[in-house]
Amino acid sequence: MYKIILTKRALKDIEKIDIKTKTHIGNKLKSLIDDPVKISRKLSNPIIGTYRFRIGDYRVIFDIDKDEVIILRIGHRRDIYK
Repeated sequence: MYKIILTKRALKDIEKIDIKTKTHIGNKLKSLIDDPVKISRKLSNPIIGTYRFRIGDYRVIFDIDKDEVIILRIGHRRDIYK
């Protein structure tokens, strides 16, 4: 069982998203608790993070540290990798 931690930057990213999408993202983030590596992909360029999780048109960039999933960024797919 993993614990989800959001960075200050991830919290800022969430503030910019509409309420319906926030709810959808929040529900999907709960699936990271069990096995985050199984449902995500490793990024080829780990400058912004190690893994990504797709939620429709949005991406969640995160790292794993022991028993914690550290959410680094949340954003639309056209903007998140810039």
